[in-house]
Amino acid sequence: MTASRKGKAPERGTASKSSSKRRIDEEDSTPSTTSKKQRISIADLLSSQQSNSSNDNPRSDRAEGNSDGYQTKMGTTTPQPAKASYANMYSFAPSKSATSSVVDLTSSPSSPESQKRKTSFAGPRTPFNPHQGPKKLVVKNLRTVPRIDPQQYFEQIWTQEDKALGAIFRNEKEPYSLEELYKGAENVCRQGKAPDLYNRLSKKCESHLTDHVRDGIRRDEQNSSDTEMLRAFVNAWAVWQKQLLTVRQIFYYLDQTYLLRSADNPSITQMGLIKFRSCVFQDQLIKERVLSGVVNLIDSDRRGNLNEKDTSLLRQSVDALHELSIYTSEFEPVFVSATEQYFKTLRETDSHKDDLSDYVNNCTDLLAREMARCDFLTFDRSTRALIADLFDEILIEEELEVLTNSDSILDLLEDNKYEELERLYTLLQRKGHGEMLAPTYSKYVETEGALIVFDEKRESEMVIRLLEFKSRLDRFLKYSFHNNEALGNALHKAFETFINKTKKSQSNWDTDNAKPGEMIAKHVDLLLKGGVKAVPQLQTQKPDPSKPEDEHDFDDAPGDEDTEINQHLSNALDLFRFVHGKAVFEAFYKKDLARRLLMGRSASFDAERNMLTRLKNECGAAFTHNLESMFKDMDLAREEMLSYKQLLDDRGIKPTPDLHVNVLSASAWPTYPDVAVNIPPEIAKVMDDFEKHYKSKHSGRKLSWKHSLAHCQLRAKFPRGNKELVVSGFQAVVLLLFNDIPADKHLSYTEIKASTGLVDAELRRTLQSLACAKYQVLRKHPRGRDVNDTDTFTFNAGFTDAKMRIKINQIQLKETKEENKETHQRVAADRHYETQAAIVRIMKSRKKISHNELIVEVIKATMSRGVLDQADIKRNIEKYVTPPVSFGLLLHSHSPYSIPLSRQSV
Repeated sequence: MTASRKGKAPERGTASKSSSKRRIDEEDSTPSTTSKKQRISIADLLSSQQSNSSNDNPRSDRAEGNSDGYQTKMGTTTPQPAKASYANMYSFAPSKSATSSVVDLTSSPSSPESQKRKTSFAGPRTPFNPHQGPKKLVVKNLRTVPRIDPQQYFEQIWTQEDKALGAIFRNEKEPYSLEELYKGAENVCRQGKAPDLYNRLSKKCESHLTDHVRDGIRRDEQNSSDTEMLRAFVNAWAVWQKQLLTVRQIFYYLDQTYLLRSADNPSITQMGLIKFRSCVFQDQLIKERVLSGVVNLIDSDRRGNLNEKDTSLLRQSVDALHELSIYTSEFEPVFVSATEQYFKTLRETDSHKDDLSDYVNNCTDLLAREMARCDFLTFDRSTRALIADLFDEILIEEELEVLTNSDSILDLLEDNKYEELERLYTLLQRKGHGEMLAPTYSKYVETEGALIVFDEKRESEMVIRLLEFKSRLDRFLKYSFHNNEALGNALHKAFETFINKTKKSQSNWDTDNAKPGEMIAKHVDLLLKGGVKAVPQLQTQKPDPSKPEDEHDFDDAPGDEDTEINQHLSNALDLFRFVHGKAVFEAFYKKDLARRLLMGRSASFDAERNMLTRLKNECGAAFTHNLESMFKDMDLAREEMLSYKQLLDDRGIKPTPDLHVNVLSASAWPTYPDVAVNIPPEIAKVMDDFEKHYKSKHSGRKLSWKHSLAHCQLRAKFPRGNKELVVSGFQAVVLLLFNDIPADKHLSYTEIKASTGLVDAELRRTLQSLACAKYQVLRKHPRGRDVNDTDTFTFNAGFTDAKMRIKINQIQLKETKEENKETHQRVAADRHYETQAAIVRIMKSRKKISHNELIVEVIKATMSRGVLDQADIKRNIEKYVTPPVSFGLLLHSHSPYSIPLSRQSV
């Protein structure tokens, strides 16, 4: 390639034979090889151009003093007179001549020596001026016409490609190397035959799929099942994928150049997929039987009859459906339709709708299997959603009557089937129907709770059973019903309803008192008096095997006994919160607390204080005012006795027997009856001394001795060993009668009664505890459990026991029927008085009010202390309110009442 100083550049394609290899052999650096027609270098050309234009360029005068000019020619350096300054050699002047804008890029570069000499020239250099415009570069000897005809070459290459494709499709060895086939396809594409090559390849693939693959699958259609045809289809697709991979390797250049930029033609891989789908799968027979085969395999899997080989085929089939992009359009509708029919058939045949437990288990397991299959077979999310919708519609929405059957749900609740109930709730909640269980749940709570409350035969176990029942209900709510708010409210209301139901019976002495208040107070008394051991049911309670270890009602290993007692007290208070009539609980708790304080029977004084604080937080300071006063009285009595004993010590008096007195205020403590008894002279003397001392210290006060609450410690001498007996005051009076008589002498019942002065009820009870109970320090003649007027008693000289200290005053701590009846009647009377006071207050504030409104207001005002029946409220209204009379007739009961009492009378 040359660049001429004058004339036009030679036409493209006219290069000489010596320059066909794009070599510049004729341009040698030696003078001998230089052509006669000298060729100048780019530097000479530029310098000459600058020299010719120096007259027009004022910058050419800058180097006039530089006489060492050189001219470089074909790599040879010869000294030339410097016609122009080197400083202007890169200053390009615009020229209209075509020859001046041609630069030869084929000339040899300058030698290193010339480059060094050029760099040695000093002087300013003119920078490149980009505003002069681009130079025209002419590349010569570029061949644009192929040596052979492109069409002829294309046919030649396609013949090779066609033979290779045939071998590939027949799974034979290719007749040509892949590299040769790839270069042939690349050369064809470079010659502009890419569209023709792609069309021939597409037709070849289509012909093979139609004539061989499709016909091969259909060949044995009559003798093969749907599963076998599906297997042939999946195998054909797997083979075609491998073949398509080799085809793409051969035509990779076509795929990455022409097809990559073509918007109308898909890639080779996509083309192969489309051809397989249109030529093979879209065949009506193959399509129906392939889809039927997939559905049949899934049905076999649902029945559990799918072997490992068919499982692999099923996964490959679903993958093929995904890869062919026919999953959503072709397979999903068919599969969903088959699933719908399967659910309906299952519901009618194998769902066991008659047994709710089996039905919810089967439905839950079915849904789990369907979702697991979707994950295993990589179904789309849309398929999972459609299956779930069908499940919800067919097995839940259409079977709501079965799922919400009250009798069936009650059976599950009674059998403690937590898992089945949890599955039932989960199924219903899928459609937002979980709250439909609330009515049945409430009914169950009320029914079972009422049976516990009104079971008179197991009345002593009421609180234990209620705690166990509440524990079960809480577990149902937490585990089975996932703490649903509506079901939680239903549970609370139902529990509150049954625990406040009243029923006049012999148990509450025909009063309207609610029995749970009394039993909760007695349960607390057992805990505070005897600790956890006093309630054996709590220790022997077996945890539910289905309950997690961290959900037991009580700690297995509490830190200490006080902690365990406090835990049980908290559970008892959980029941107490549901009780409306707190007056019953208050009356019995107050009486039991008095016994514990006076008898010194509290297991833990800290637990007593803790319980008092809990009650104060629950019911207010007014509720616990008297209870706190009882504790204060005990502290004052203890201080009083300390001062009295100190006074006796100062005087040198040692009273015999030792006396301890608790002085109590009558207003804060329960009312105890005065029981007449003949006190022994020794005890009577010390009692009189204390009474004189107390009256001298506190003038104006009166002491009333409550002998029924007294207890003593006696030292008894038995032939087989001495014992220390802890007995009640009445027991001590009876035992002291046997001190002054021989051991074998009998005392009749009449003699004992005359000596002690006790009434029959107390005397019989006392003798029974001494002669018929566990510790028989007296003998009754004749033997028996009951004490009669004709019985006689003797000292039991043969009494023995391993313990040195024996407590036989337990009968004193037990509540008698008379005491229980008196407490109930007093609470009922107090409630009537409170009701009447509430009626008066409401009428004085409202002036006029309807009958129904008055009853509602009275119920609200007295709810904290217990609620009366409406009939009882009406009778109390009639005592204080008279309806106005009009024309001699009483108005209707719903007419407004007016109160006739004056303010002073109220």
